[in-house]
Amino acid sequence: MRQESKGHHHHAGKSSEKYLNKEIILKELHIFPGEIILDAGCGNGYMSKEFSRILKNTGQVYALDPDEQAIGALLAETKDTNITPILGDITQRTEIEEASVDLIYLAAVFHGFTQGEREGFLKEVRRLLKPQGILAIIEIKKEPTPFGPPLDLRFSPQELREVIELSPLKLTDVGPFFYLQLFEKKK
Repeated sequence: MRQESKGHHHHAGKSSEKYLNKEIILKELHIFPGEIILDAGCGNGYMSKEFSRILKNTGQVYALDPDEQAIGALLAETKDTNITPILGDITQRTEIEEASVDLIYLAAVFHGFTQGEREGFLKEVRRLLKPQGILAIIEIKKEPTPFGPPLDLRFSPQELREVIELSPLKLTDVGPFFYLQLFEKKK
């Protein structure tokens, strides 16, 4: 039985960056110049910057986070790039155009959503993704780890596939404590 998390998800400035294998993640995402990418819950924007580098200043990277400080810092750092920092929450409607996004990337955030936030997230994902668009979710493995939420708040890959109403594509380990699950919007 899964417990609901209480209130909003806060990392208090902590990042999972040092535990993730960016090379594997970027290889699995198959990013091509010209694509539109949404880094949802971008935090300090480290992956937004990686996406921008791969896009070679083509396409667009939306860096979305509810943390005003993180978005403010990212605004200052990313002037004259293809990164657009946006103060917002992926569990609610964003200012991003409908059916305009090729890839939505969400790392180590989904487990912190309440049931209502998960529903809002899925609704916004379906609104934003183009047909054949990809949702990439990185989550903490549902096993004892030296950090992270209690096991009853985590999602196994199977539990994640049961909750995400898109077609599951691929499951990959992306570090000792994390997995990446890719989903596709079929229509």
